[in-house]
Amino acid sequence: MRTGYNRNQTTWRRSKKKTSTPEYSGIDQDFLDILQQHTAGNPMNSSIRWTYLKPREIVSELLKKGYSVSRNIVRYLLKKHEYVKRKAQKNITMGGHPDRNAQFENITQLKQDYLDAGNPVISMDTKKKELLGTFYRNGSLYTQAAIQTNDHDFPSSATGSVIPHGFYDLKRNTGYITLGTSHDTSEFACDSLFQWWVNEGIIHYPKAKSLLILCDGGGSNSSRHYIFKEDLQKTANALGLEIRIAHYPPYTSKYNPIEHRFFSSCDSCL
Repeated sequence: MRTGYNRNQTTWRRSKKKTSTPEYSGIDQDFLDILQQHTAGNPMNSSIRWTYLKPREIVSELLKKGYSVSRNIVRYLLKKHEYVKRKAQKNITMGGHPDRNAQFENITQLKQDYLDAGNPVISMDTKKKELLGTFYRNGSLYTQAAIQTNDHDFPSSATGSVIPHGFYDLKRNTGYITLGTSHDTSEFACDSLFQWWVNEGIIHYPKAKSLLILCDGGGSNSSRHYIFKEDLQKTANALGLEIRIAHYPPYTSKYNPIEHRFFSSCDSCL
C-alpha cells in the first residue's frame, strides 16, 4: 500500500506489522544534525547521549528542512539511532566503605544459617512520615468522579500524620506494618518489633531460639545510637528471645529486602 509524502518520485511504505522509514535521501544525517544541537551526553562515556526534544518538536524541525513525516517515523528514527525513552535510575552509590563486601558476605551467611536452623529472618525499616488529610497521592484508581485534593501539601493543613514501620519475613514472604502517630524513635521501633513477634512471629516460629533482623545503619535503628541497643535489650528480655542485628553498610539501604519486597507494594495504600 502506497502512502505518505511523494518527493522526487521517492516514496515510503508502511506495513501493518512494522513501521518503515521514509526513503528520503539524507534524512538520517539531517535528523542527527537536529539532535546534535539539542543533545547532552555522559562526559565519561561519549557513546551515551540523550536529547530533550520531543517527537513533535523533531517533526517541526524536519519540516523546516523539507521532510514531511509523522511522529511515528520520528520514533522509528530515534530507535534506529539507539535513542530509547528511559527513566533515571538511582544506581550510583554516593559513598563506599572498605568492609562493604565483607559485610554483605557476612549477612548472606547469617541468613542461610538462621533459615537452616528454622529461626526467623526479618527485614525492618521505616517509611517516610505521611500526612493525613486531603493531600495528593501518587498513583491512579478507577472512580466514577474526579478526585479533588488540596493544591498545596502544607503540614499545617494536615489532621495528623502516620509513621509506617514495617517488617518483612524472608522465609514466609509476608509483611507486617505498624503505624505510629508521633515520632520515629528507637522505642517505637522496638515496640513495633514486640507487636510483630506477639502477633506473627511466635505463631509461625514457636520453637525459635533466636531472631535475625536485617536493617539500615541509620534512623531509629541506627548502628551508632546506644538508645536503640538499650531498647532492643529490653525487648529481648521481655520476649525471652535472643535478637541479633545485622546492619547493612553505609549507602546500601536499597539492598535491604523490605525496600523492594514489601514497601514497594505499600506505596499505593498510603
